[in-house]
Amino acid sequence: MKVVILAGGLGTRLSEETNLIPKPLVEIGGKPILWHIMKIYSVYGFNDFVILSGYKSHLIKDYFINYYNRYSDITIDMSTNTLEIHKTRTEPWKVTVLYTGKDTLTGSRIKKAQEYIGKEQFMLTYGDGVSNVNINELIKHHNNSKKYITLTAVQPSGKFGALEINSDNTITSFIEKPKESWVNGGFFVCNSEIFNYIEENNDLISFEREPLENLAKDKQLNAYKHTGFWQPMDTLRDKNYLNDLWQKKQAPWKVW
Repeated sequence: MKVVILAGGLGTRLSEETNLIPKPLVEIGGKPILWHIMKIYSVYGFNDFVILSGYKSHLIKDYFINYYNRYSDITIDMSTNTLEIHKTRTEPWKVTVLYTGKDTLTGSRIKKAQEYIGKEQFMLTYGDGVSNVNINELIKHHNNSKKYITLTAVQPSGKFGALEINSDNTITSFIEKPKESWVNGGFFVCNSEIFNYIEENNDLISFEREPLENLAKDKQLNAYKHTGFWQPMDTLRDKNYLNDLWQKKQAPWKVW
């Protein structure tokens, strides 16, 4: 089963990093967050990836083209112009990088992957979020649902404290970081029928709008409730938080 990763956005809320590189290449513990996401799938045996690139696509291509040399030990003899490779550190990955347009929206990017997916079931996620979701259980849940698509539903902590106030303005309870409502956490499992919900030759279709809304109306949208770790990397604060967990060896998404 192929794993499709959305990796083409501008990442404007993380502009401290994304002025120079695409957000999926922003590093956690010295490795791009894209690498971390791929490792999550790889540990479950899914190693065929389709990367939907856009903004600074060439840097994502360069990363994988140079992956072998980047993580191997080498000796360069400049007098003879030879290269000797010693210890190699590679992954069992097949990676297809598609350029889907700089300003293309998520639904339109997914549609451009249809010719590489065909009529097969596939997985889909965003290139800026990590989780310890159990991929095998997710797939099992999807198949049991008999629906076209399953998304991983998560409950992130709120950014602000929640107050309960009675009629005389007395605060009766205070919760520092209450859980928010269930939200879309990515980590989808999709049947090929979802491509029928995305219009062709239109780069302005957001997957989170008409396609998912219409799948919900048709009762073809299933939820897999994940109560474990999930964290997007939207801001510099998020990046620093993920790096701190990694440095402390407390990264819950490191299931490999």
